Amino acid sequence: MNQHELFKAQCAQNISKMSSDSILSTRTSEWMIASSQYLYSYNFEWLGRPIIQYPTDIVALQEIIWSQKPDLIIETGVAHGGSLILNASILALLDLFDLEAGKSINNPRKVIGIDIDIREHNKMAIQSHPLSKRIKLLEDSSTSIEVVNKVKDIVSNYEKVMVILDSNHSHKHVLAELVIYQEFVSLDQYLVVFDTVIENFPEGSFPNRNWDKGNNPFTAVTQFLEQTSNFCIDTKFQDKLLVTTAPSGYLKKIK
Repeated sequence: MNQHELFKAQCAQNISKMSSDSILSTRTSEWMIASSQYLYSYNFEWLGRPIIQYPTDIVALQEIIWSQKPDLIIETGVAHGGSLILNASILALLDLFDLEAGKSINNPRKVIGIDIDIREHNKMAIQSHPLSKRIKLLEDSSTSIEVVNKVKDIVSNYEKVMVILDSNHSHKHVLAELVIYQEFVSLDQYLVVFDTVIENFPEGSFPNRNWDKGNNPFTAVTQFLEQTSNFCIDTKFQDKLLVTTAPSGYLKKIK
């Protein structure tokens, strides 16, 4: 076992112990609930755009993209565009490293961002960003026939596709997205469902929203996994992150 393998083995032991620490788990949940009143996840940017993600989940996405090397990432939910910029930046690095290794790039890696309402100032900021050529924006419901057909056309040009769901967080909408977008995910790639953590919050924590405890991405993922054996929860991410908006939301396509 070389030094890197030894280090990884030690990390695995620590993660196993940490993830089984019920006191730490309770404290983590309490911290997330307490910090949410200050909109903690709104405080970070990626290459100049607000990303509205926990730093831990940002690192997890980077790890997935680097290890699985998708050609195309589909993301529902655009907001300020920071997550699209994150994905595009890692894909750009993958293409750069391929070029440096002597591989030809006939079809540059790209990101599709889908949102029912992309505010004009966000759209302008995304379109003027240095990574804009790697981003395709689709403004409509992620479950509309028109958008799904456009996505199908784009997906047909790529071999390895990853999907991230982060739009309307109601059970009905997320389940509909899961049923539709599972078909686009390539074998061994990930389907990441954010904000499953809503289920861990007290009922009534999200006033004026059409989601709550019992009606959210977690409940949608639970029902989805009862209907398919093509995906499994990759628990290694929630085990080592602890602070994550996607417990049980890192799904890997296994067949």
